[in-house]
Amino acid sequence: MAIPVLQSLSPTTGPSSGGDLLRLVGTGLAPAVVVRVGGLIAPVVTLRFEAGAGIVDVRTLAHEPGVIDVELVNLDAGGVEVPGERAVLVGAYRFARPVVAREADLTRVIRQVLRELKRQVLANVSATVSVDYDDTTVDGLDVIAMAKVPALVLAGPTLRRNRFYSVNVPQEDVVPGVGGPEVLRRKPPSTVDLLFTLTGASDRTVELFNLMAAVAAFLNRNRWLELPRDPDDASKGTVRWELDADGEVRTQLAGRDDVRAFSCGFVVRGFDVDEGLPLDLARAVGGAAQLDTRPIPGGAP
Repeated sequence: MAIPVLQSLSPTTGPSSGGDLLRLVGTGLAPAVVVRVGGLIAPVVTLRFEAGAGIVDVRTLAHEPGVIDVELVNLDAGGVEVPGERAVLVGAYRFARPVVAREADLTRVIRQVLRELKRQVLANVSATVSVDYDDTTVDGLDVIAMAKVPALVLAGPTLRRNRFYSVNVPQEDVVPGVGGPEVLRRKPPSTVDLLFTLTGASDRTVELFNLMAAVAAFLNRNRWLELPRDPDDASKGTVRWELDADGEVRTQLAGRDDVRAFSCGFVVRGFDVDEGLPLDLARAVGGAAQLDTRPIPGGAP
């Protein structure tokens, strides 16, 4: 009799809608097994043996949100469960309610800029937002369409490649492997600067100059833009980007309907527009890296 022992399960959290790929690693596994995740039989995708351990990949089914057990049972040659040859990981996996729509980091940055402008400069702040890969900035004097003055309009961002904050080499993360630590390599992310334009308007010249001074003080006071790395998980800490003025202030004191305006730019530096792409999986062997050509589940072929 071979008593299976499960040594690891990854990942430990997945969507309650199912479809997650789970990997179980253990010893004492038979050539055929059945895996139950939360009492439901999960289809076995692959089962192989390597370095004295059995590796089982299964696909989860839809399940109510909550913490559940994961059970593995050996099967005999006829596909029947063998009594006593089972292993259970109690409370090892959590079905989480899937997020239907997750706010993008770019949207979070824009919302934070608007929030701070409203709090520190002027409550009457609106936005006209577009994403453009052109290197030219939006002429803020063309977007003055305000119900009342004084007011500010945030335009942008346009994206400009950043070579100072960009990573020019593939990223490497050490992950647990069957035969020891493995290195997961990813292409470097695409790093850009976010170029914004602020347009202020008033029907009084002195008020416009005061608004210009308030915007200048805002840019001098806020050298970094900081946000939670994951809005749903405070334990992951925060991430911040450099914020700085960009270009000169342009004024227009003879506008239509006796509206005076100014326009200035600022930049949020070092924003990653993606997280890079998976390249390959390598195993550390005696201080060296040996290429493993197995496909990464969910990764690029």
